[in-house]
Amino acid sequence: MPDFNFFDSVEKELELVEVNLASNVDSSVGLLNQASVHLIEAGGKRMRPAFTLMAASIFQEELEPIIPAAVALELIHLATLVHDDVIDNSDKRRGTETVKKAWGNRVSIYAGNFIFARALGLVAGYKRSDIVALLADASMKICEGEIIQMLSCYNVKLGLKNYLRRIERKTALLISVSCAMGAMLANALPGQIEALSKYGYYLGMAFQVTDDILDFIADEKILGKPTGSDIRQGVITLPALYALKHDIHRDELAVLLSSPEACEAKADRIIEIITNSDGIDYSYFVSRHFAIKLANS
Repeated sequence: MPDFNFFDSVEKELELVEVNLASNVDSSVGLLNQASVHLIEAGGKRMRPAFTLMAASIFQEELEPIIPAAVALELIHLATLVHDDVIDNSDKRRGTETVKKAWGNRVSIYAGNFIFARALGLVAGYKRSDIVALLADASMKICEGEIIQMLSCYNVKLGLKNYLRRIERKTALLISVSCAMGAMLANALPGQIEALSKYGYYLGMAFQVTDDILDFIADEKILGKPTGSDIRQGVITLPALYALKHDIHRDELAVLLSSPEACEAKADRIIEIITNSDGIDYSYFVSRHFAIKLANS
């Protein structure tokens, strides 16, 4: 049986997105060009442009006018990743050296800003205030989400509500916007745009919970980064939250997760406690909950 590719219907358009990604990070400044091209060549799932194109394809056959928006959404995503790697002091992403590791913090920040500005220029080309407003609002909320996550590190007293708010702004929001923007550019009706926005939201929530599970159990080569990287950075995700509340070793876990030094030096013990608890199973349950909502949206 051949492999199923969810994005087969927009495969040709995604090839155009890839070409346009490279051309839109081209700069006359050599160092900036090298850093930006490195980021593009590191690859990625290209989920956001794919969902933009797929949403538009529901309402129209011609997708070439949607390509700039699809490229812009991926550029915004990439810009956030560059800045995240600086904040998280990450050396690897998708198994490849990060811009931060290769060129340092200052180049990374400017590269992220450059890529984000390119995205804004592409969206401005549509001359639609509703599209610009949607993207501006999402960008502000994504920044707020990163601040919320930063302030949440090593804080074992925060609960499920804080976690859901973090992943909403970290992941679900931009996927939701991708679906909505595709529908808006294809002149869908308001109710149709809202339905696709919800679809993207629930998909993003399910995706991020699953990604947080994989941080504990996936092979490092598949994950593209060290297992338990969130723990080492003090980021407390859903499996850890469950263990903190229900596991017999919750007191020990709380002490370890509260300490930056312990999160680095005793990461293996922290991971052991969490994976031996029911935190992974509970997180799968939550992911399925969002998947069900996705199916019913």
